[in-house]
Amino acid sequence: MQNTGKLAGITLFITGASRGIGRAIALKAARDGANIVLAAKTAEPHSKLPGTIYTVAAEIEAAGGKALPCIVDVRSEEAVRSAVQKAVQKFGGIDIVVNNASAISLTPTEETDMKRYDLMHNINTRGTFVVSKECLPYLRKSKHAHILNISPPLNMAPHWFSNHVAYTMAKYGMSMCVLGMAKELEGANIAVNALWPRTAIYTSAMEMLADKASYGFSRKPEIMADAAYAILSKDSRSLSGKFLIDDEVLKEEGIADVKQYACMPENADKLMPDFFLDVPASAFATEKMQNTGDLEKTKKSEKLLAKQNAKL
Repeated sequence: MQNTGKLAGITLFITGASRGIGRAIALKAARDGANIVLAAKTAEPHSKLPGTIYTVAAEIEAAGGKALPCIVDVRSEEAVRSAVQKAVQKFGGIDIVVNNASAISLTPTEETDMKRYDLMHNINTRGTFVVSKECLPYLRKSKHAHILNISPPLNMAPHWFSNHVAYTMAKYGMSMCVLGMAKELEGANIAVNALWPRTAIYTSAMEMLADKASYGFSRKPEIMADAAYAILSKDSRSLSGKFLIDDEVLKEEGIADVKQYACMPENADKLMPDFFLDVPASAFATEKMQNTGDLEKTKKSEKLLAKQNAKL
């Protein structure tokens, strides 16, 4: 997807921006000449994972944007407030918030310790809420105000709860912020939407923590970055309260062939589906679904992510 320059001079506050999807969204906006606030915890290099807020800041500057790296744990109201104040001091305001920071634990109830439960809820739901809350006074002043949460559609099929109740609750908390805030802020010209991938997205963390074989059955983070760019480039009055899927967004933009985003284009029709997508509850255990392989792909995705979580 080509850059249009629509985000030139726009200030984005992106959580979890030191790697993966957050970094990809930051670099896409930077190519327009946007200002990027990198709100993430990774200030020191990881022994196995590339990237810190400072290395990404350098990439942003090289791409044509302006960067402000901020060490932020979104669980801390004070840290979030401080980063927002620094952003306003440097760039004069905040136009777009991307709530990307998230924690995952794909464990059943009896195997979910409360420390991990609290971590997920404090990062996913509470972090999204506090970042949005602290940015709202400045979003209200913007002529291009957006909040975009990297969170799934609210699919109430029991399957998506039964295997990992705590994670689903925490992730759906982000989506409930979209549902409620979109309505709450509809008179303020602040768009609030969610974006979610149709397939597994291969990042450096997934490479280290999961199975390298999953590379061939995943898409690159750039598909989420391009979809986010398409959403965030729109007039904030034209699109709000939507739960959007990456390849559907791109199709609306005229990009029907998304094979370019597959890590291995020859496997573009064999990709692992991500969680929470809108499949009827009655389909999960049907012979038809088992025959098509969709159920097995979903199970494989869950097993890979469970393996990833076990090593965290």
